[in-house]
Amino acid sequence: MDIRHLEIFLTLAELCHFGRASQACNLSPSALTRTIQRLEEELGQPLFIRDKRRVALSTTGEGFRAYARRTVQEWHAMRNTLQRKGELSGNLSIYASVTAVYSLLPRLLEAFRSAYREVQLELRTGVAEEAVALVQSGEIDLAVAALPDQYRGQLQFLPIINTPLLFIAPLQSDANDLPLRDGIIDLTRVPLVVPQRGLSRRRLDQWLKERRITPNITSEVSGNEALIAMVRLGCGIGIVPELVLARSPFREEVHILETAPVLDPYVVGLCSSKRNLQRPAVQAFWQLAVERSGIKLDS
Repeated sequence: MDIRHLEIFLTLAELCHFGRASQACNLSPSALTRTIQRLEEELGQPLFIRDKRRVALSTTGEGFRAYARRTVQEWHAMRNTLQRKGELSGNLSIYASVTAVYSLLPRLLEAFRSAYREVQLELRTGVAEEAVALVQSGEIDLAVAALPDQYRGQLQFLPIINTPLLFIAPLQSDANDLPLRDGIIDLTRVPLVVPQRGLSRRRLDQWLKERRITPNITSEVSGNEALIAMVRLGCGIGIVPELVLARSPFREEVHILETAPVLDPYVVGLCSSKRNLQRPAVQAFWQLAVERSGIKLDS
Protein backbone atom coordinates (compact mmCIF):
# COMPACT_ATOMS: atom_id res chain seq x y z
CA MET A 1 0.00 0.00 0.00
CA ASP A 2 1.59 3.28 -1.08
CA ILE A 3 0.68 6.96 -1.39
CA ARG A 4 -0.26 6.69 -5.07
CA HIS A 5 -2.75 3.91 -4.33
CA LEU A 6 -4.31 5.99 -1.58
CA GLU A 7 -4.63 8.97 -3.93
CA ILE A 8 -6.34 6.78 -6.54
CA PHE A 9 -8.74 5.47 -3.91
CA LEU A 10 -9.60 9.01 -2.78
CA THR A 11 -10.32 10.07 -6.38
CA LEU A 12 -12.72 7.16 -6.89
CA ALA A 13 -14.30 7.80 -3.48
CA GLU A 14 -15.00 11.39 -4.55
CA LEU A 15 -16.26 10.68 -8.10
CA CYS A 16 -17.93 7.29 -7.45
CA HIS A 17 -17.46 6.46 -11.12
CA PHE A 18 -14.73 4.17 -12.45
CA GLY A 19 -14.62 5.76 -15.91
CA ARG A 20 -14.29 9.36 -14.71
CA ALA A 21 -11.87 8.36 -11.93
CA SER A 22 -9.60 6.51 -14.37
CA GLN A 23 -9.44 9.61 -16.58
CA ALA A 24 -8.71 11.85 -13.60
CA CYS A 25 -5.91 9.52 -12.47
CA ASN A 26 -4.57 9.06 -16.03
CA LEU A 27 -5.07 5.30 -15.74
CA SER A 28 -6.88 2.72 -17.80
CA PRO A 29 -10.13 1.46 -16.22
CA SER A 30 -8.54 -1.99 -15.77
CA ALA A 31 -5.49 -0.50 -13.98
CA LEU A 32 -7.77 1.49 -11.67
CA THR A 33 -9.81 -1.63 -10.92
CA ARG A 34 -6.66 -3.64 -10.13
CA THR A 35 -5.45 -0.94 -7.74
CA ILE A 36 -8.73 -0.94 -5.82
CA GLN A 37 -8.81 -4.74 -5.75
CA ARG A 38 -5.25 -4.79 -4.39
CA LEU A 39 -6.24 -2.43 -1.57
CA GLU A 40 -9.28 -4.53 -0.78
CA GLU A 41 -7.17 -7.69 -0.70
CA GLU A 42 -4.72 -6.08 1.73
CA LEU A 43 -7.56 -4.93 4.00
CA GLY A 44 -9.62 -8.09 3.64
CA GLN A 45 -12.78 -6.02 3.21
CA PRO A 46 -14.62 -4.41 0.25
CA LEU A 47 -14.13 -0.64 -0.01
CA PHE A 48 -16.93 -0.04 -2.52
CA ILE A 49 -20.41 -1.36 -3.17
CA ARG A 50 -20.73 -1.94 -6.91
CA ASP A 51 -23.71 -2.77 -9.10
CA LYS A 52 -24.79 -1.88 -12.62
CA ARG A 53 -26.26 1.45 -11.53
CA ARG A 54 -23.93 2.88 -8.94
CA VAL A 55 -20.63 2.83 -7.08
CA ALA A 56 -20.69 3.78 -3.42
CA LEU A 57 -18.36 3.52 -0.45
CA SER A 58 -18.90 0.61 1.91
CA THR A 59 -18.80 1.08 5.68
CA THR A 60 -15.15 -0.01 5.61
CA GLY A 61 -14.53 2.38 2.73
CA GLU A 62 -15.86 5.33 4.72
CA GLY A 63 -13.46 4.62 7.57
CA PHE A 64 -10.58 4.00 5.18
CA ARG A 65 -11.22 7.32 3.42
CA ALA A 66 -10.52 9.21 6.64
CA TYR A 67 -7.28 7.30 7.09
CA ALA A 68 -6.27 7.83 3.45
CA ARG A 69 -6.93 11.59 3.58
CA ARG A 70 -4.90 12.01 6.73
CA THR A 71 -2.01 9.89 5.43
CA VAL A 72 -1.84 11.64 2.05
CA GLN A 73 -2.00 15.09 3.64
CA GLU A 74 0.76 14.26 6.13
CA TRP A 75 2.93 12.74 3.42
CA HIS A 76 2.64 15.75 1.10
CA ALA A 77 3.36 18.11 3.97
CA MET A 78 6.51 16.19 4.84
CA ARG A 79 7.51 15.82 1.19
CA ASN A 80 7.19 19.55 0.56
CA THR A 81 9.38 20.24 3.56
CA LEU A 82 12.05 17.70 2.69
CA GLN A 83 12.28 18.53 -1.00
CA ARG A 84 13.13 22.17 -0.55
CA LYS A 85 16.64 22.36 -1.88
CA GLY A 86 19.34 22.63 0.74
CA GLU A 87 17.07 21.98 3.72
CA LEU A 88 17.70 18.25 4.09
CA SER A 89 21.29 17.64 5.12
CA GLY A 90 23.35 15.79 7.69
CA ASN A 91 24.48 12.16 7.73
CA LEU A 92 22.74 8.88 7.00
CA SER A 93 24.43 5.59 7.91
CA ILE A 94 23.35 2.35 6.23
CA TYR A 95 24.55 -1.18 6.95
CA ALA A 96 24.15 -4.12 4.56
CA SER A 97 25.81 -7.30 3.46
CA VAL A 98 27.79 -7.25 0.22
CA THR A 99 24.96 -9.18 -1.43
CA ALA A 100 22.40 -6.57 -0.39
CA VAL A 101 24.61 -3.75 -1.65
CA TYR A 102 24.78 -5.41 -5.07
CA SER A 103 21.20 -6.64 -5.36
CA LEU A 104 18.78 -4.56 -3.27
CA LEU A 105 20.25 -1.11 -2.75
CA PRO A 106 21.70 0.29 -6.02
CA ARG A 107 18.56 1.89 -7.47
CA LEU A 108 17.41 3.19 -4.12
CA LEU A 109 20.77 4.72 -3.23
CA GLU A 110 20.96 6.33 -6.65
CA ALA A 111 17.50 7.86 -6.28
CA PHE A 112 18.20 9.12 -2.78
CA ARG A 113 21.53 10.61 -3.79
CA SER A 114 19.87 12.41 -6.70
CA ALA A 115 17.08 13.85 -4.55
CA TYR A 116 19.10 14.75 -1.43
CA ARG A 117 22.63 15.69 -2.45
CA GLU A 118 23.34 17.52 0.81
CA VAL A 119 22.97 14.33 2.86
CA GLN A 120 26.28 12.55 3.45
CA LEU A 121 25.80 8.81 2.98
CA GLU A 122 27.84 6.32 5.01
CA LEU A 123 27.56 2.78 3.67
CA ARG A 124 29.02 -0.04 5.76
CA THR A 125 29.17 -3.68 4.73
CA GLY A 126 29.49 -6.78 6.88
CA VAL A 127 27.76 -10.00 7.82
CA ALA A 128 23.98 -9.86 7.68
CA GLU A 129 23.61 -11.36 11.16
CA GLU A 130 24.92 -8.16 12.77
CA ALA A 131 22.46 -5.78 11.08
CA VAL A 132 19.66 -5.76 13.67
CA ALA A 133 22.05 -5.45 16.62
CA LEU A 134 23.75 -2.41 15.04
CA VAL A 135 20.39 -0.69 14.62
CA GLN A 136 19.34 -1.55 18.17
CA SER A 137 22.59 -0.14 19.56
CA GLY A 138 22.13 3.13 17.67
CA GLU A 139 25.39 2.67 15.78
CA ILE A 140 23.58 2.56 12.43
CA ASP A 141 20.54 4.52 11.20
CA LEU A 142 19.23 1.93 8.73
CA ALA A 143 20.13 -1.63 7.82
CA VAL A 144 19.14 -4.29 5.32
CA ALA A 145 18.26 -7.27 7.50
CA ALA A 146 16.31 -10.48 7.70
CA LEU A 147 13.07 -10.05 9.60
CA PRO A 148 13.58 -11.80 12.98
CA ASP A 149 11.00 -14.30 14.19
CA GLN A 150 10.56 -12.02 17.20
CA TYR A 151 11.66 -8.43 17.73
CA ARG A 152 11.03 -5.58 20.10
CA GLY A 153 8.45 -2.93 19.37
CA GLN A 154 11.08 -0.20 19.03
CA LEU A 155 12.26 -1.75 15.76
CA GLN A 156 10.54 -1.01 12.48
CA PHE A 157 10.74 -3.22 9.37
CA LEU A 158 9.88 -2.55 5.74
CA PRO A 159 9.67 -5.91 3.87
CA ILE A 160 11.40 -5.96 0.49
CA ILE A 161 11.71 -9.54 -0.72
CA ASN A 162 11.21 -13.16 0.31
CA THR A 163 14.09 -15.54 -0.33
CA PRO A 164 14.07 -19.32 0.27
CA LEU A 165 16.74 -21.09 2.31
CA LEU A 166 18.59 -23.63 0.18
CA PHE A 167 20.88 -26.54 0.95
CA ILE A 168 23.87 -26.63 -1.40
CA ALA A 169 26.71 -29.06 -2.12
CA PRO A 170 29.99 -28.91 -4.07
CA LEU A 171 29.43 -29.18 -7.82
CA GLN A 172 31.66 -32.26 -8.10
CA SER A 173 29.60 -34.20 -5.54
CA ASP A 174 26.84 -36.58 -6.60
CA ALA A 175 23.52 -36.01 -4.80
CA ASN A 176 22.63 -39.67 -5.45
CA ASP A 177 25.52 -40.74 -3.20
CA LEU A 178 24.26 -38.81 -0.18
CA PRO A 179 22.67 -40.98 2.53
CA LEU A 180 18.95 -40.42 3.08
CA ARG A 181 16.73 -40.69 6.11
CA ASP A 182 12.96 -40.80 5.49
CA GLY A 183 13.59 -39.43 1.99
CA ILE A 184 15.67 -36.48 3.25
CA ILE A 185 19.44 -36.11 3.43
CA ASP A 186 20.68 -37.72 6.65
CA LEU A 187 22.29 -34.79 8.47
CA THR A 188 23.72 -37.11 11.11
CA ARG A 189 26.08 -38.60 8.49
CA VAL A 190 26.68 -35.83 5.96
CA PRO A 191 29.31 -33.15 6.79
CA LEU A 192 27.48 -29.88 7.43
CA VAL A 193 28.74 -26.28 7.12
CA VAL A 194 26.54 -23.89 9.11
CA PRO A 195 26.45 -20.20 10.09
CA GLN A 196 27.74 -19.45 13.58
CA ARG A 197 24.55 -17.48 14.33
CA GLY A 198 21.66 -15.77 12.63
CA LEU A 199 18.18 -16.60 11.42
CA SER A 200 19.12 -19.48 9.10
CA ARG A 201 21.05 -21.15 11.95
CA ARG A 202 18.06 -20.76 14.27
CA ARG A 203 15.71 -22.15 11.62
CA LEU A 204 17.98 -25.15 11.10
CA ASP A 205 18.46 -25.75 14.84
CA GLN A 206 14.68 -25.66 15.35
CA TRP A 207 14.13 -28.17 12.53
CA LEU A 208 16.75 -30.51 14.03
CA LYS A 209 15.38 -30.14 17.55
CA GLU A 210 11.83 -30.99 16.48
CA ARG A 211 13.12 -34.21 14.91
CA ARG A 212 15.66 -34.98 17.64
CA ILE A 213 18.51 -35.07 15.15
CA THR A 214 22.13 -34.46 16.12
CA PRO A 215 23.82 -33.10 12.98
CA ASN A 216 27.35 -33.80 11.77
CA ILE A 217 28.59 -30.19 11.90
CA THR A 218 32.15 -29.95 10.60
CA SER A 219 32.48 -26.16 10.08
CA GLU A 220 30.90 -22.99 11.46
CA VAL A 221 31.40 -19.76 9.53
CA SER A 222 30.54 -16.08 9.83
CA GLY A 223 28.61 -14.79 6.82
CA ASN A 224 26.73 -16.42 3.97
CA GLU A 225 29.38 -15.59 1.37
CA ALA A 226 32.01 -17.44 3.41
CA LEU A 227 29.68 -20.41 3.77
CA ILE A 228 29.33 -20.78 -0.01
CA ALA A 229 33.11 -20.62 -0.38
CA MET A 230 33.54 -23.42 2.19
CA VAL A 231 30.97 -25.62 0.45
CA ARG A 232 32.66 -25.01 -2.88
CA LEU A 233 35.94 -26.24 -1.37
CA GLY A 234 34.29 -29.54 -0.42
CA CYS A 235 33.99 -28.99 3.33
CA GLY A 236 30.41 -30.27 3.36
CA ILE A 237 26.89 -29.24 2.44
CA GLY A 238 25.56 -25.90 3.66
CA ILE A 239 22.48 -23.73 4.01
CA VAL A 240 22.24 -20.31 2.37
CA PRO A 241 19.55 -17.81 1.26
CA GLU A 242 18.76 -18.01 -2.46
CA LEU A 243 19.35 -14.26 -2.80
CA VAL A 244 22.95 -14.69 -1.66
CA LEU A 245 23.59 -17.71 -3.87
CA ALA A 246 22.27 -15.89 -6.96
CA ARG A 247 24.90 -13.14 -6.50
CA SER A 248 27.80 -15.33 -5.45
CA PRO A 249 30.84 -15.64 -7.77
CA PHE A 250 30.83 -19.35 -6.82
CA ARG A 251 27.20 -20.03 -7.78
CA GLU A 252 28.26 -22.16 -10.77
CA GLU A 253 30.55 -24.27 -8.57
CA VAL A 254 27.85 -25.57 -6.21
CA HIS A 255 24.46 -27.17 -6.79
CA ILE A 256 21.16 -27.09 -4.94
CA LEU A 257 20.09 -30.28 -3.15
CA GLU A 258 16.52 -31.32 -3.89
CA THR A 259 16.26 -33.92 -1.11
CA ALA A 260 17.13 -31.45 1.66
CA PRO A 261 14.99 -30.25 4.58
CA VAL A 262 12.50 -27.50 3.75
CA LEU A 263 12.88 -24.47 6.02
CA ASP A 264 10.81 -21.29 6.18
CA PRO A 265 12.07 -18.56 3.81
CA TYR A 266 13.68 -15.28 4.81
CA VAL A 267 11.86 -11.98 4.69
CA VAL A 268 14.49 -9.36 3.90
CA GLY A 269 13.88 -5.64 4.29
CA LEU A 270 14.91 -2.31 5.73
CA CYS A 271 15.29 -2.11 9.50
CA SER A 272 15.42 1.00 11.66
CA SER A 273 14.27 2.18 15.07
CA LYS A 274 11.31 4.40 15.88
CA ARG A 275 13.71 7.02 17.22
CA ASN A 276 15.81 7.04 14.04
CA LEU A 277 12.72 7.31 11.86
CA GLN A 278 11.99 10.68 13.46
CA ARG A 279 15.13 12.07 11.80
CA PRO A 280 14.34 13.74 8.44
CA ALA A 281 17.10 11.99 6.46
CA VAL A 282 16.09 8.54 7.73
CA GLN A 283 12.42 9.26 7.18
CA ALA A 284 13.13 10.46 3.63
CA PHE A 285 15.09 7.30 2.75
CA TRP A 286 12.39 5.07 4.25
CA GLN A 287 9.59 6.83 2.40
CA LEU A 288 11.52 6.73 -0.85
CA ALA A 289 11.86 2.96 -0.41
CA VAL A 290 8.09 2.69 0.11
CA GLU A 291 7.41 4.79 -2.98
CA ARG A 292 9.81 3.03 -5.31
CA SER A 293 9.46 -0.54 -4.20
CA GLY A 294 5.96 -1.79 -3.73
CA ILE A 295 7.94 -4.65 -2.19
CA LYS A 296 11.04 -5.17 -4.24
CA LEU A 297 13.54 -2.32 -4.37
CA ASP A 298 15.72 -3.36 -7.27
CA SER A 299 13.11 -3.61 -10.00
